[in-house]
Amino acid sequence: MIVAMNSPVRSFQVTGARCARLATLNPDPRPLAGDEVAGPTVCSLISPGTELAMWARDCETPWVPGYAAVFRVEQCGRDVTDLRAGDLVFTGGNHASWQRKPRGNVLSLPAGLAPQTAVFARLAGVTWATLVTTTRRPPDGVLVTGLGPVGNLGAQVFQAAGYRVTAVEPNAERRALAAKCGICDVQASVPATATFHLALECSGVEQAALDACRAMVRGGEVALVGVPWRARCDLQAFEILKEVFHRYVVLRSGWEWEVPTRATEFRVGSHLANYVAALEWLRDGKLNVDGLAEPASPENPQAIYEALCDGKGAPARVVDWGTV
Repeated sequence: MIVAMNSPVRSFQVTGARCARLATLNPDPRPLAGDEVAGPTVCSLISPGTELAMWARDCETPWVPGYAAVFRVEQCGRDVTDLRAGDLVFTGGNHASWQRKPRGNVLSLPAGLAPQTAVFARLAGVTWATLVTTTRRPPDGVLVTGLGPVGNLGAQVFQAAGYRVTAVEPNAERRALAAKCGICDVQASVPATATFHLALECSGVEQAALDACRAMVRGGEVALVGVPWRARCDLQAFEILKEVFHRYVVLRSGWEWEVPTRATEFRVGSHLANYVAALEWLRDGKLNVDGLAEPASPENPQAIYEALCDGKGAPARVVDWGTV
């Protein structure tokens, strides 16, 4: 029987609106199930998107944030035969010093791929869901609006898949970073000519969604990937509806969970398959994350979130759990 970890677990904990701390939690007392693996966290990824927005919201009960981590396998349940102690695996894990997951929810890192790079597979998977569900095929023109980490990686994913990508971002520093990452066509605003077949709207800004609709060829498709957390302007719905109707635009959610976690009959794609592909592309250099994140110690989560909220430093953070 594999026993549970006895040592306390250090983890991020959100305790209220814009309040986070490093907490010491009791470990899970249950023995490891036959299909589970567990081990110490190597690193976890903080993105300035959904996680930052959730940190800024009030909550009634403290909760542990995070959704991308790499850990080193230390324990394997009796039914796990393809992993061994010392293996590095990627998972949708929280910001915590210890991970415990079903074997089906972890993916082995390709040889030679650094854990600090591997965690970006999670963000690449956000727009990869649109890649496997869109009706548009290469070499169609793709517009990407908003070049935070998700939009940046989305532009890279579609470019590597053979689409003609134009990435748009009003922020000069993000444009420079996108060009450094290898995105060929980076612009400050959406081109006036309607030449695009698909748009990934990754900013969550109403005006960007309208601009994307206006830039579509007739019958084009606009996927709303960025979450509209709050109103950014006084744009009327009529403006978007007019473009959708007269351009025959397919306007849809770019919600990543439209795709199932695992491969399912009669469904296209899966998250795990997307992550496997993203890990391979990260290893092969098809996706470049240089400059997208900077390392961070987990000792002061509040300072990390505040820096990201204020736009200080790199767009994301990779938390090094070897420092606790």
